[in-house]
Amino acid sequence: MLKKNQTIEITINDLSSEGHGVGRIDGFTVFVEGGLPGEALEIQIVKLNKHYGFGKLLRILRPSPHRAAPPCPVYNRCGGCGLMHLDYEAQLRFKKDVVAQALKRLGGFEDIRVEDTLGMAEPFHYRNKGQFPCGSIDGEAMFGFFAPRSHRLIPLEHCMIQHPVHVVILSTVKDFMLEKNISPYDEETHKGLVRHVFFRTAFSTGETMAVIVINGDSLPYAKLLGERLLSIEGVCSVALNINKAHTNVILGNKTQALAGKPSIREHLGHLKLDISPLSFFQINPAQTKVLYDKVIELGDLRETDTVLDAYCGIGSIGLYLAGKVKKVVGVEIIPEAIEDARRNAALNGIENAEFHIGKAEDLIPRFFKNGQADILILDPPRKGCEKSLLSAALSAGVKRLVYVSCNPSTLARDLKYICAGGEYTIQKVQPVDCFCHSKHVECVVEIAAKTYQPPYV
Repeated sequence: MLKKNQTIEITINDLSSEGHGVGRIDGFTVFVEGGLPGEALEIQIVKLNKHYGFGKLLRILRPSPHRAAPPCPVYNRCGGCGLMHLDYEAQLRFKKDVVAQALKRLGGFEDIRVEDTLGMAEPFHYRNKGQFPCGSIDGEAMFGFFAPRSHRLIPLEHCMIQHPVHVVILSTVKDFMLEKNISPYDEETHKGLVRHVFFRTAFSTGETMAVIVINGDSLPYAKLLGERLLSIEGVCSVALNINKAHTNVILGNKTQALAGKPSIREHLGHLKLDISPLSFFQINPAQTKVLYDKVIELGDLRETDTVLDAYCGIGSIGLYLAGKVKKVVGVEIIPEAIEDARRNAALNGIENAEFHIGKAEDLIPRFFKNGQADILILDPPRKGCEKSLLSAALSAGVKRLVYVSCNPSTLARDLKYICAGGEYTIQKVQPVDCFCHSKHVECVVEIAAKTYQPPYV
């Protein structure tokens, strides 16, 4: 029988959906962070439950041929990404398997083919967005990532997945805080001023936005900080975000311009997008284009189609495909996002797109029952679709759906609900690697009613 703190050898047979090695000792399952299939490891048992345990990797006795040397100096301590020790091609196979296993185990789909994951040629420095907590280490303000499963701050001097300008911004804010004796936030006491630095970079234009999140109403010498940040190449927008809540939520509801422009300009293929501090936008611009092209392909869009884009956010998907269809209708519950969507439609001269504030489940019946829409696009947050939305879609007799998901578990749950009555079938499942070196994967799924008959072309 295994005991806590026991040192033992184990062979890893599989990877969990979290990217942890899975092995068995006398039939008892043990998860080992950092272990890879085929490896023999020496581990220390650190936690035991009734049916499984967790081990700490002490030594690799026989490495996997797919083990890679992480180029990041703090990879083993930082919680920013978790698969850099696995070579990239193997990461893509892992993500395909994660989607397939979720569909099988959680959705009950036994014979659904999952396509190979679409990856990147250069899977580094791809993130256009970052949010870094501020804390104190040995009395000095620091920015970094939290260590896995903790709020212990790991200082950041370089990051292999962030845009390089983000590290320059952090260094500038840190030096400013030291010079002006501005305190970092302390989660336990809820004291201190600077909580996070949040930023976005538009890869196509090089424009960068920096947002300082504070636990207060104002920041001393804010104008000076804005000037310093604007002097960094590419930085053209600086803002303050007010978050005085005792919470782990990063951004508060109030944002005020500090210096430069209120938004940054990004290009996505032919599309121009203005992105404001609170806007949602995919974090990997190169793969976002791959993702949206797949939405167009799997949606089998035609010039006569009207598309209803639920969870439309700033309208990026709908506006990207607007030139392929007769009309786009976007629905979003966040008013600021709808303002951005309408502004982006005007920016691109797109006249066949309209955007509504409200719940998609209220608009779906109106558009589909009256034959005013032909295809439904779902792009929900990680928690997946509200059941009321799916119920409304099925009741309205939606014939064609494209589901864009960033969470295989909630995707499988929602597909199970959609297909439970036997009236819908899954046509194609396409994973896209938008989160290189992490366990996360984006996915595009084509769904059609069995009564749907595609017109002859």
